[in-house]
Amino acid sequence: MKSLFKSKPKTPADLVRQTRDLLIYANRNPDTRETKREEKLMELTKLIRELKLILYGNSQSEPVSEACAQLTQEFFKEKENTLRLLIICLPKLNLEARKDATQVVANLQRQQVQSRLIACDYLEANLDLMDILISGYENTDMALHYGAMLRECIRHQSVARYVLDSEHIKKFFDYIQLPNFDIAADAAATFKELLTRHKSTVAEFLSKNYDLFFAEYNSKLLESTNYITRRQAIKLLGDILLDRSNSAVMMRYVTSRDNLRILMNLLRESSKSIQIEAFHVFKLFAANQNKPQDIVGILVANRSKLLRLFADFKLDKEDEQFEADKAQVVREIAALEPK
Repeated sequence: MKSLFKSKPKTPADLVRQTRDLLIYANRNPDTRETKREEKLMELTKLIRELKLILYGNSQSEPVSEACAQLTQEFFKEKENTLRLLIICLPKLNLEARKDATQVVANLQRQQVQSRLIACDYLEANLDLMDILISGYENTDMALHYGAMLRECIRHQSVARYVLDSEHIKKFFDYIQLPNFDIAADAAATFKELLTRHKSTVAEFLSKNYDLFFAEYNSKLLESTNYITRRQAIKLLGDILLDRSNSAVMMRYVTSRDNLRILMNLLRESSKSIQIEAFHVFKLFAANQNKPQDIVGILVANRSKLLRLFADFKLDKEDEQFEADKAQVVREIAALEPK
Protein backbone atom coordinates (compact mmCIF):
# COMPACT_ATOMS: atom_id res chain seq x y z
CA MET A 1 0.00 0.00 0.00
CA LYS A 2 2.83 2.32 0.82
CA SER A 3 3.87 2.60 -2.83
CA LEU A 4 0.46 4.04 -3.78
CA PHE A 5 1.18 7.17 -1.74
CA LYS A 6 4.64 7.99 -3.05
CA SER A 7 5.01 11.73 -3.47
CA LYS A 8 5.18 13.02 -7.00
CA PRO A 9 8.79 13.85 -7.97
CA LYS A 10 9.58 17.56 -7.94
CA THR A 11 9.99 19.24 -11.31
CA PRO A 12 12.96 21.60 -11.89
CA ALA A 13 10.52 24.53 -11.66
CA ASP A 14 9.23 23.21 -8.30
CA LEU A 15 12.79 23.02 -6.97
CA VAL A 16 13.49 26.62 -7.98
CA ARG A 17 10.25 27.84 -6.41
CA GLN A 18 10.99 26.03 -3.13
CA THR A 19 14.55 27.38 -3.18
CA ARG A 20 13.21 30.89 -3.72
CA ASP A 21 10.75 30.57 -0.80
CA LEU A 22 13.53 29.46 1.53
CA LEU A 23 15.84 32.24 0.32
CA ILE A 24 13.10 34.76 1.12
CA TYR A 25 12.81 33.16 4.56
CA ALA A 26 16.60 33.26 5.09
CA ASN A 27 16.71 36.90 4.07
CA ARG A 28 13.82 38.05 6.28
CA ASN A 29 14.01 36.00 9.47
CA PRO A 30 17.17 36.56 11.48
CA ASP A 31 15.35 36.43 14.87
CA THR A 32 13.24 33.25 14.67
CA ARG A 33 13.91 30.20 16.86
CA GLU A 34 17.42 28.97 16.13
CA THR A 35 16.49 25.29 15.64
CA LYS A 36 13.74 26.08 13.14
CA ARG A 37 16.08 28.39 11.23
CA GLU A 38 18.80 25.73 11.12
CA GLU A 39 16.31 23.20 9.73
CA LYS A 40 15.23 25.60 7.01
CA LEU A 41 18.82 26.41 6.04
CA MET A 42 19.65 22.68 5.88
CA GLU A 43 16.65 22.21 3.59
CA LEU A 44 17.88 25.11 1.46
CA THR A 45 21.34 23.49 1.24
CA LYS A 46 19.76 20.25 -0.06
CA LEU A 47 17.67 22.13 -2.65
CA ILE A 48 20.71 24.01 -4.00
CA ARG A 49 22.54 20.66 -4.28
CA GLU A 50 19.57 19.28 -6.28
CA LEU A 51 19.64 22.29 -8.62
CA LYS A 52 23.34 21.66 -9.19
CA LEU A 53 22.70 17.97 -9.98
CA ILE A 54 20.13 18.91 -12.63
CA LEU A 55 22.54 21.36 -14.29
CA TYR A 56 25.70 19.24 -14.09
CA GLY A 57 24.44 15.68 -13.86
CA ASN A 58 26.42 13.12 -11.84
CA SER A 59 28.58 10.03 -12.34
CA GLN A 60 25.51 7.99 -13.37
CA SER A 61 23.72 10.44 -15.67
CA GLU A 62 24.33 13.42 -17.94
CA PRO A 63 22.24 16.60 -17.53
CA VAL A 64 18.93 16.58 -19.43
CA SER A 65 18.62 19.66 -21.65
CA GLU A 66 14.84 19.96 -21.18
CA ALA A 67 15.17 19.91 -17.38
CA CYS A 68 17.99 22.47 -17.54
CA ALA A 69 15.84 24.76 -19.71
CA GLN A 70 12.88 24.48 -17.30
CA LEU A 71 15.12 25.26 -14.34
CA THR A 72 16.71 28.23 -16.12
CA GLN A 73 13.36 29.65 -17.19
CA GLU A 74 11.99 29.50 -13.66
CA PHE A 75 15.21 30.87 -12.16
CA PHE A 76 15.16 34.01 -14.31
CA LYS A 77 11.44 34.75 -14.19
CA GLU A 78 10.89 38.47 -14.29
CA LYS A 79 10.31 40.07 -10.87
CA GLU A 80 10.90 36.78 -9.00
CA ASN A 81 14.53 37.76 -8.38
CA THR A 82 15.85 34.29 -7.48
CA LEU A 83 19.39 35.22 -8.54
CA ARG A 84 19.32 38.41 -6.47
CA LEU A 85 18.09 36.49 -3.42
CA LEU A 86 20.76 33.82 -3.85
CA ILE A 87 23.55 36.42 -4.11
CA ILE A 88 22.28 38.40 -1.10
CA CYS A 89 21.79 35.28 1.04
CA LEU A 90 25.07 33.61 0.12
CA PRO A 91 26.86 34.78 3.32
CA LYS A 92 24.13 33.05 5.38
CA LEU A 93 24.78 29.64 3.81
CA ASN A 94 27.36 27.09 4.92
CA LEU A 95 30.53 26.56 2.90
CA GLU A 96 29.25 23.57 0.89
CA ALA A 97 26.05 25.40 -0.04
CA ARG A 98 28.07 28.45 -1.10
CA LYS A 99 30.22 26.29 -3.37
CA ASP A 100 27.14 24.63 -4.90
CA ALA A 101 25.37 27.98 -5.34
CA THR A 102 28.46 29.41 -7.07
CA GLN A 103 28.46 26.50 -9.52
CA VAL A 104 24.72 26.88 -10.14
CA VAL A 105 25.08 30.59 -10.94
CA ALA A 106 28.07 29.89 -13.19
CA ASN A 107 26.24 27.19 -15.16
CA LEU A 108 23.07 29.27 -15.59
CA GLN A 109 25.01 31.97 -17.46
CA ARG A 110 25.53 29.47 -20.31
CA GLN A 111 22.07 27.86 -20.41
CA GLN A 112 20.00 28.69 -23.47
CA VAL A 113 16.21 28.78 -23.53
CA GLN A 114 14.86 28.81 -27.09
CA SER A 115 18.33 29.78 -28.32
CA ARG A 116 18.56 32.78 -25.95
CA LEU A 117 20.88 33.34 -23.01
CA ILE A 118 18.12 34.57 -20.73
CA ALA A 119 20.59 35.11 -17.87
CA CYS A 120 21.97 38.00 -19.92
CA ASP A 121 18.52 39.61 -20.23
CA TYR A 122 18.02 39.32 -16.47
CA LEU A 123 21.43 40.79 -15.64
CA GLU A 124 20.93 43.71 -18.05
CA ALA A 125 17.85 44.62 -16.01
CA ASN A 126 19.69 44.08 -12.70
CA LEU A 127 23.19 45.42 -13.28
CA ASP A 128 23.46 46.59 -9.68
CA LEU A 129 24.09 42.93 -8.78
CA MET A 130 27.58 43.43 -10.20
CA ASP A 131 28.13 46.07 -7.50
CA ILE A 132 27.48 43.40 -4.84
CA LEU A 133 29.70 40.81 -6.52
CA ILE A 134 32.63 43.22 -7.00
CA SER A 135 32.41 44.50 -3.42
CA GLY A 136 32.68 40.86 -2.38
CA TYR A 137 36.44 41.13 -2.83
CA GLU A 138 36.42 43.16 0.40
CA ASN A 139 34.94 40.22 2.33
CA THR A 140 37.45 37.43 2.96
CA ASP A 141 34.77 34.74 3.35
CA MET A 142 32.83 35.68 0.22
CA ALA A 143 35.54 36.89 -2.18
CA LEU A 144 36.24 33.63 -4.03
CA HIS A 145 32.54 32.74 -4.40
CA TYR A 146 31.49 36.17 -5.62
CA GLY A 147 34.61 36.41 -7.80
CA ALA A 148 33.79 33.14 -9.58
CA MET A 149 30.19 34.32 -10.13
CA LEU A 150 31.42 37.67 -11.42
CA ARG A 151 33.69 36.09 -14.04
CA GLU A 152 30.78 34.06 -15.39
CA CYS A 153 28.49 37.10 -15.49
CA ILE A 154 30.99 39.16 -17.50
CA ARG A 155 30.90 36.52 -20.22
CA HIS A 156 27.97 38.69 -21.33
CA GLN A 157 29.34 41.69 -23.22
CA SER A 158 26.77 44.18 -21.91
CA VAL A 159 27.60 43.19 -18.32
CA ALA A 160 31.36 43.52 -18.92
CA ARG A 161 30.77 46.95 -20.45
CA TYR A 162 28.87 48.04 -17.34
CA VAL A 163 31.76 46.97 -15.08
CA LEU A 164 34.40 48.62 -17.28
CA ASP A 165 32.45 51.88 -17.43
CA SER A 166 31.73 51.94 -13.70
CA GLU A 167 33.87 53.31 -10.89
CA HIS A 168 34.52 49.70 -9.86
CA ILE A 169 37.27 49.19 -12.42
CA LYS A 170 39.58 51.39 -10.31
CA LYS A 171 39.08 49.08 -7.32
CA PHE A 172 40.74 46.19 -9.13
CA PHE A 173 44.12 47.96 -8.98
CA ASP A 174 43.87 47.60 -5.19
CA TYR A 175 42.12 44.21 -5.06
CA ILE A 176 44.97 42.68 -7.12
CA GLN A 177 47.35 43.67 -4.32
CA LEU A 178 45.32 42.46 -1.34
CA PRO A 179 47.48 40.65 1.23
CA ASN A 180 45.42 37.44 0.91
CA PHE A 181 47.14 35.64 -1.98
CA ASP A 182 44.09 33.63 -3.13
CA ILE A 183 41.83 36.67 -3.22
CA ALA A 184 44.45 38.80 -5.00
CA ALA A 185 44.91 36.03 -7.60
CA ASP A 186 41.15 35.74 -8.09
CA ALA A 187 40.82 39.50 -8.58
CA ALA A 188 43.69 39.38 -11.10
CA ALA A 189 41.88 36.61 -13.03
CA THR A 190 38.70 38.72 -13.18
CA PHE A 191 40.66 41.82 -14.21
CA LYS A 192 42.30 39.87 -17.04
CA GLU A 193 38.92 38.54 -18.19
CA LEU A 194 37.51 42.09 -18.24
CA LEU A 195 40.40 43.35 -20.37
CA THR A 196 40.69 40.50 -22.87
CA ARG A 197 37.35 38.76 -23.47
CA HIS A 198 35.24 41.30 -25.39
CA LYS A 199 37.62 42.85 -27.91
CA SER A 200 35.54 45.75 -29.26
CA THR A 201 34.28 46.78 -25.81
CA VAL A 202 37.81 46.71 -24.36
CA ALA A 203 39.24 48.76 -27.27
CA GLU A 204 36.50 51.36 -26.80
CA PHE A 205 37.06 51.47 -23.02
CA LEU A 206 40.86 51.86 -23.33
CA SER A 207 40.59 54.57 -25.99
CA LYS A 208 38.09 56.53 -23.90
CA ASN A 209 39.92 56.14 -20.57
CA TYR A 210 43.52 55.90 -21.80
CA ASP A 211 45.19 58.46 -19.50
CA LEU A 212 43.44 57.46 -16.28
CA PHE A 213 43.74 53.73 -16.88
CA PHE A 214 47.44 53.62 -17.77
CA ALA A 215 48.42 56.08 -15.04
CA GLU A 216 46.96 53.61 -12.52
CA TYR A 217 48.27 50.54 -14.37
CA ASN A 218 51.82 51.88 -14.46
CA SER A 219 52.07 53.21 -10.93
CA LYS A 220 50.09 50.56 -9.05
CA LEU A 221 50.85 47.40 -11.02
CA LEU A 222 53.97 47.68 -13.22
CA GLU A 223 55.85 49.63 -10.51
CA SER A 224 54.41 47.64 -7.61
CA THR A 225 56.83 46.44 -4.94
CA ASN A 226 55.20 43.00 -5.22
CA TYR A 227 56.98 40.65 -7.62
CA ILE A 228 53.86 38.62 -8.52
CA THR A 229 51.88 41.79 -9.21
CA ARG A 230 54.60 43.07 -11.58
CA ARG A 231 54.88 39.71 -13.33
CA GLN A 232 51.12 39.39 -13.90
CA ALA A 233 50.81 43.03 -14.95
CA ILE A 234 53.54 42.96 -17.60
CA LYS A 235 52.15 39.69 -19.02
CA LEU A 236 48.64 41.17 -19.24
CA LEU A 237 49.98 44.41 -20.74
CA GLY A 238 51.58 42.38 -23.55
CA ASP A 239 48.30 40.51 -24.14
CA ILE A 240 46.43 43.81 -24.39
CA LEU A 241 48.87 45.73 -26.60
CA LEU A 242 49.60 42.83 -28.97
CA ASP A 243 45.89 42.27 -29.64
CA ARG A 244 45.02 43.67 -33.06
CA SER A 245 41.79 45.22 -31.82
CA ASN A 246 43.89 47.48 -29.53
CA SER A 247 46.29 48.68 -32.25
CA ALA A 248 45.33 52.36 -31.78
CA VAL A 249 45.93 52.09 -28.02
CA MET A 250 49.25 50.31 -28.65
CA MET A 251 50.46 53.08 -31.00
CA ARG A 252 49.65 55.65 -28.35
CA TYR A 253 51.35 53.63 -25.60
CA VAL A 254 54.68 53.34 -27.47
CA THR A 255 55.00 57.11 -27.94
CA SER A 256 55.34 57.75 -24.18
CA ARG A 257 58.77 58.20 -22.63
CA ASP A 258 57.36 57.35 -19.17
CA ASN A 259 56.09 54.02 -20.50
CA LEU A 260 59.48 53.34 -22.09
CA ARG A 261 61.30 54.15 -18.84
CA ILE A 262 59.12 51.64 -16.93
CA LEU A 263 59.70 48.96 -19.58
CA MET A 264 63.47 49.45 -19.52
CA ASN A 265 63.45 49.06 -15.73
CA LEU A 266 61.48 45.80 -16.09
CA LEU A 267 64.03 44.56 -18.66
CA ARG A 268 66.70 44.90 -15.98
CA GLU A 269 64.80 42.79 -13.40
CA SER A 270 66.53 39.71 -12.03
CA SER A 271 63.42 37.64 -12.83
CA LYS A 272 63.74 35.97 -16.24
CA SER A 273 59.97 35.69 -16.68
CA ILE A 274 59.49 39.45 -16.09
CA GLN A 275 62.37 40.23 -18.47
CA ILE A 276 60.85 38.11 -21.25
CA GLU A 277 57.35 39.58 -20.87
CA ALA A 278 58.86 43.09 -20.76
CA PHE A 279 60.76 42.33 -23.98
CA HIS A 280 57.50 41.49 -25.78
CA VAL A 281 56.24 45.00 -24.97
CA PHE A 282 59.62 46.73 -25.45
CA LYS A 283 59.88 45.38 -29.01
CA LEU A 284 56.78 47.44 -29.90
CA PHE A 285 58.70 50.63 -29.00
CA ALA A 286 61.65 49.49 -31.14
CA ALA A 287 59.46 48.46 -34.09
CA ASN A 288 57.54 51.76 -34.21
CA GLN A 289 58.66 53.44 -37.46
CA ASN A 290 57.41 56.84 -36.27
CA LYS A 291 59.25 57.13 -32.98
CA PRO A 292 59.01 60.55 -31.33
CA GLN A 293 62.38 62.25 -30.85
CA ASP A 294 62.40 61.82 -27.08
CA ILE A 295 61.95 58.06 -27.51
CA VAL A 296 64.81 57.97 -30.04
CA GLY A 297 66.94 59.99 -27.62
CA ILE A 298 66.37 57.56 -24.74
CA LEU A 299 67.10 54.51 -26.91
CA VAL A 300 70.29 56.09 -28.34
CA ALA A 301 71.50 57.15 -24.88
CA ASN A 302 71.01 53.59 -23.59
CA ARG A 303 72.03 51.82 -26.81
CA SER A 304 75.20 50.11 -25.55
CA LYS A 305 73.48 48.85 -22.36
CA LEU A 306 70.51 47.53 -24.35
CA LEU A 307 72.67 45.77 -26.93
CA ARG A 308 74.75 44.18 -24.15
CA LEU A 309 71.56 43.04 -22.42
CA PHE A 310 70.13 41.47 -25.58
CA ALA A 311 73.43 39.73 -26.41
CA ASP A 312 73.03 37.62 -23.24
CA PHE A 313 69.24 37.37 -23.49
CA LYS A 314 68.18 33.75 -24.09
CA LEU A 315 65.19 31.56 -23.36
CA ASP A 316 65.59 28.22 -21.59
CA LYS A 317 64.19 26.46 -24.68
CA GLU A 318 65.00 27.31 -28.27
CA ASP A 319 62.40 29.61 -29.81
CA GLU A 320 62.90 30.74 -33.39
CA GLN A 321 60.29 33.48 -33.20
CA PHE A 322 61.85 34.97 -30.06
CA GLU A 323 65.31 34.92 -31.64
CA ALA A 324 63.95 36.58 -34.81
CA ASP A 325 62.20 39.28 -32.75
CA LYS A 326 65.36 39.90 -30.72
CA ALA A 327 67.50 40.19 -33.86
CA GLN A 328 65.02 42.70 -35.31
CA VAL A 329 65.05 44.79 -32.12
CA VAL A 330 68.88 44.80 -32.10
CA ARG A 331 68.94 45.95 -35.75
CA GLU A 332 66.41 48.73 -35.04
CA ILE A 333 68.36 50.05 -32.04
CA ALA A 334 71.76 49.79 -33.76
CA ALA A 335 70.47 51.78 -36.73
CA LEU A 336 69.03 54.68 -34.71
CA GLU A 337 70.56 58.07 -35.25
CA PRO A 338 69.90 61.06 -32.99
CA LYS A 339 68.64 64.22 -34.64
